[in-house]
Amino acid sequence: MSASVPSDPLLPTIIAPRGAGLAELALAVGGLAIGTGEFASMSILPLVAQDLGTTLPAMGHMISAYALGVVVGAPLITIFLARMPRRLMLVCLMLMFAVGNFLGALAPTPGLLIAARFVAGIPHGAYFGVAALVAAALVTADKRAQAVSRVMLGLTVANIVGVPLATWLGQVLGWRSAFVIVGALGLLTAALVAVFLPPIAAGNASPRGELGVFRRLQVWLTLLMVAIGFGGLFALYTYVTPTLQQITHASPLAISVLLGLMGVGMTVGNLAGGWLADRSRTATICGVLVWNALALACFSWTSAHLWLAGLNLFLIGTGIAVVPAVQTRLMDVAGDAQTVAAALNHSAFNIANALGAWAGGLAIAAGLGLTSTGLVGAVLALGGIAVLAVSLALERRAAAAPALPLPCK
Repeated sequence: MSASVPSDPLLPTIIAPRGAGLAELALAVGGLAIGTGEFASMSILPLVAQDLGTTLPAMGHMISAYALGVVVGAPLITIFLARMPRRLMLVCLMLMFAVGNFLGALAPTPGLLIAARFVAGIPHGAYFGVAALVAAALVTADKRAQAVSRVMLGLTVANIVGVPLATWLGQVLGWRSAFVIVGALGLLTAALVAVFLPPIAAGNASPRGELGVFRRLQVWLTLLMVAIGFGGLFALYTYVTPTLQQITHASPLAISVLLGLMGVGMTVGNLAGGWLADRSRTATICGVLVWNALALACFSWTSAHLWLAGLNLFLIGTGIAVVPAVQTRLMDVAGDAQTVAAALNHSAFNIANALGAWAGGLAIAAGLGLTSTGLVGAVLALGGIAVLAVSLALERRAAAAPALPLPCK
């Protein structure tokens, strides 16, 4: 049973049959599944390459294939399935995610594994986009960002629990077991969503209406801000393990602990970001990007000292606080095309991943060393602030412009 309160015609309130808390938990388990699958695939990459008899760079294409699936799938699914009831869409997306991971576990060749990772990536952005909208609709308007942050909690917890567990299983039972575990989490999410979420109609959503998002300049500027500004985190994260090995001289166990600290920072930042965004989205986004620039720049010096590196990685992890604010800002500027806008946010994050890795790689190839990735990340974070400044200036100009008079009949 579901009910709606006409507090917002674009995002009516939803009443979950067993409470908003259990509904949010069901959605967060999906985040745990997706986060574990995305990041664990990076940690088991050497095992995959060795078992399938190929090189590490060649097998790295499975990471790119997943990201491509996210970028392509997010807008296509939310546009063409715009009229599908939201609970049914979430269940279908998690079933597709599970199938993609099970296919990966069975893949006999590198090519088929790469194709399976592309399939697994397709529902990623659409799931988070729809889940964020549903979570926001479960609470009052002044608590939407906190609801979104609780759903995204699964993604950050994946870095603390899911990824280490899947990596350990991959080492003990073989890399295929990691994909089996992730696929099972996908099936569990589909079941939990079916039980704890009410039937949710698509409302007035339509493919034509969702396509309207591409005509909204503020949506494009927000996505550009994410792609550039958040690329800074990935410029460092992509190369953090070799940095900890060669610069910090950390042991394998210490590296696991340091990366775990970064995951804890992400969890703390995610929850804090939701609370802050419900008070001021703009101030939160701007403040977090400045924070990211400072924290990333510091890593160029702290990486030489074990304990300072650990503290710095925790602080860098808290930069994830920008996610709830950006997600809810997209809801604000997307008008009646909120579903595809929310999904595109995760396409932008995957573009940030590719941009950051590329920029960090350029700096290393130019002879600036592994420690340069922190400074590269800081520059990208400042680039995100510049895009935000342009967005806000245009927003203020539009608000100050006098309304055009209606034509005389």
